[in-house]
Amino acid sequence: MKTVICPYCGFGCKLLVDPQTLIVKPHKGKPNRGKLCPKGLYAIEFALSKDRIKKPLKRDKKFLRPITWGEAIEEISHRLLEIKEFYGPDAVAFIASSKITNEENYLLQKIARLFGTNNIDNCARLCHEASVHALKTTVGTGTQTNPYEDLENFGAILIWGYNPAETHPVIIRYIKSAKKKGAKVIVVDVRETITMNFADYKFIIKPGTDIVLANAMIHTIIKEELYNDDFIKSRTTGFSEIRMATMKYTPQYAEKVTGVPASLIQKAAKDFALAGSGAIMWGMGLTQHVSGVENVLAIIDLALLLGYIGNKGGLYPMRGQNNVQGAAYMGALSEFLPGYIPLENEKFRKRVASLWGVEDLPTERGLYLTELWDAIERGDIKALYIVGENPAVSEANFTRVRKALRKLDLLVVQDLFITRTAKYAHYILPASAFCEKEGSYMNSERRLQWSEKVYEPLADSKPDWEILTLVGKALGLPGFEYSSVEEITEEYFHLFPELEEKSVKDLKEGKEMFLPKKRLHTWEFATPDGKARLIAVEQIPPWESTNEEYPFALTTVRLISHYNTGEMTLRSPSLTKLMGEPKILINVEDAKDLHIEDNDLVEIETRRGKIRMRVKIGKVARGVVAVPFHFKANKITNNALNKAGTPEFKFSAAKIRKLKSGKPIPDNYL
Repeated sequence: MKTVICPYCGFGCKLLVDPQTLIVKPHKGKPNRGKLCPKGLYAIEFALSKDRIKKPLKRDKKFLRPITWGEAIEEISHRLLEIKEFYGPDAVAFIASSKITNEENYLLQKIARLFGTNNIDNCARLCHEASVHALKTTVGTGTQTNPYEDLENFGAILIWGYNPAETHPVIIRYIKSAKKKGAKVIVVDVRETITMNFADYKFIIKPGTDIVLANAMIHTIIKEELYNDDFIKSRTTGFSEIRMATMKYTPQYAEKVTGVPASLIQKAAKDFALAGSGAIMWGMGLTQHVSGVENVLAIIDLALLLGYIGNKGGLYPMRGQNNVQGAAYMGALSEFLPGYIPLENEKFRKRVASLWGVEDLPTERGLYLTELWDAIERGDIKALYIVGENPAVSEANFTRVRKALRKLDLLVVQDLFITRTAKYAHYILPASAFCEKEGSYMNSERRLQWSEKVYEPLADSKPDWEILTLVGKALGLPGFEYSSVEEITEEYFHLFPELEEKSVKDLKEGKEMFLPKKRLHTWEFATPDGKARLIAVEQIPPWESTNEEYPFALTTVRLISHYNTGEMTLRSPSLTKLMGEPKILINVEDAKDLHIEDNDLVEIETRRGKIRMRVKIGKVARGVVAVPFHFKANKITNNALNKAGTPEFKFSAAKIRKLKSGKPIPDNYL
């Protein structure tokens, strides 16, 4: 049996795969402890799809024709160097992948920076970059603070804008274990989720009102003097500002704004405070707003107020993809070097440069992923190299993205399939699937894990690290003489003091390994003075507001059997059977007003366009429409950005009309 890391969510399940039969079984060790969700159980299926790209392809007018690897690498490198010579290195941008290994993300950001640009980013920008910014500002590190196992020992778990029962199903075992020991579970969302089946408190709030609810809970805790005074005095700053800022956020005021009864807000706040220890877990329901950074700051304030950190609690921004944490940690972000070290940190930057055989690296922040499309329209970006991402579907208001992709002088897509994005490419490079290569991954809890190769790469495809090694050499960059993936692992180990005493052999043998360590902030915070910052935040309204013309708030949600842009799950026969037709969720009273019944076909329109879907009447706040994300929803989602560069996927002013007949417009991105 081969041990591989599941290619789906950021929980990091280990799979045992029989190389002969390709049957998947769950690994009995951490983190999944012998359990898998449907996606993990059928993880191999998409890799066996007949749609896999088998040879490098070059666009010849409207057609794609096969070429050799030698031709592809030579032509791509020549065009990149030509664009660099005419327009400068910042005319080129790179998009890394949350699906490829640490080693491969490390190589891509190394190529970008040695090429002379910090235009390197990944889809963390679309999900938890708001969390990174808020966490770095308050506690000094931009990551989850505790391992999953700690959840079982906390007295309370607050789950906010996050539905683990569908997004990270295996973690529900940890939450259930805590509940059996007496933990209170509080769930906050805009709809009734499966996770609420395990909750003591179920708060269905109006989209965009998270800060009001968080501040009302803080208001109650301060008024009732339930905060941890010793912790606040010894380990934080900013308490007086928090006290003043939240005085007006009474539970009664919050009830009017959020729709949650004041008495329940007070009771939940008291139970959370009196639990003695607690975790706060959150997802994109909190971050994908123009107030995303401030939303996260508000719940961090709540945790710090009670001293819920280290052994007494944890902050859990739950990652959505199997290596989105690793991609970010390896430096595939435009403002950070590996380890979330800012570009302006000259000492570390020079250390990285020395390891790579150069004197220094570019210092100015590169473009965020979400800033690229306007830059292409302006003519600032001429070439784009994309590895394992599908922005033509995943980006908000994707019509503008597709328009930008058409304008590029050079678009290179390195992937398994001809994705919707690859349809615009000048060159498509066939990458190997997760089970056809080896390397390391980092899950949401920052656990490093090794994934073994189950079988040889399909046809003429290559592991991403081999392709990137060829590209680095062809560009004339130093330090690309890799003959094995382990050599790249050893190189990134040299960047982190915590790994200096570790070896790749330890990692491959499954020895427990976390970066920077298993549990953060037990004794002090990673801030200059060792203290956490309590930062007061005020309610920030959504970028758009509902009105008579657009009376509904459209938000996006995940489904257990569907994953991201669908390139994997829609090529898995077992998962497509489970998935069924995606439907929008609407409140029962709203449905009555519109004379809509279950399974009716409707048209949803925002200021960016229209889509058609069928209806499911369910438990969602009145005035809210919840749409499964990525099927086609991002044609009409809001691309307004928060401070971290994340779009407001979770709030778009919308209108709905019932269609008399007809079928949904087919989704043709595959």
